[in-house]
Amino acid sequence: MANLILRRALLDAVRVPVGTRSVSELAKIGNREWVGAGYNGQPTYVDRPDFPMPAVRFRADTPDIKALREKERGDWRKLTVEEKKALYRASFCQTFAEFQAPTGEWKGALGWALMAASLSFWFFMGMKLFVYNPLPESFSEESQKAQLKRMLDLHVNPVDGLSSKWDYENNRWK
Repeated sequence: MANLILRRALLDAVRVPVGTRSVSELAKIGNREWVGAGYNGQPTYVDRPDFPMPAVRFRADTPDIKALREKERGDWRKLTVEEKKALYRASFCQTFAEFQAPTGEWKGALGWALMAASLSFWFFMGMKLFVYNPLPESFSEESQKAQLKRMLDLHVNPVDGLSSKWDYENNRWK
């Protein structure tokens, strides 16, 4: 209750006089009430957890809402729960719990990412099967062993290379 009174007093303190509003700003908000500076000083409505008081009310004033606002100026204990909810929904689109609730958008993003990965995998496999030449014979394991034996027989790089790690007396790696 004290929070609501404090909020109301804060809103009354930041009201912008009518003469300082530009015509384009009034055209944007229509007949909604401008109740504060907002997060960027423009007459916009955005539900944001880091700046919970938007510059304009969510809905335009109707005769019902005006009557509730007059009743709101009196004792709040005389307001019913439905009237308080109607006043809240006239000022705000969603509650904190509603606009901070998870939306599940990550599932769609993950699905699209996995589909793109799958498509790129199948594209790679198609290129490998139908476009690229087969690997040369030198990539086979027998060819690589023969090349290693030839390099050891020729004593390639005997100081600090491959041949320096081979024990020629015992025919094994050091």
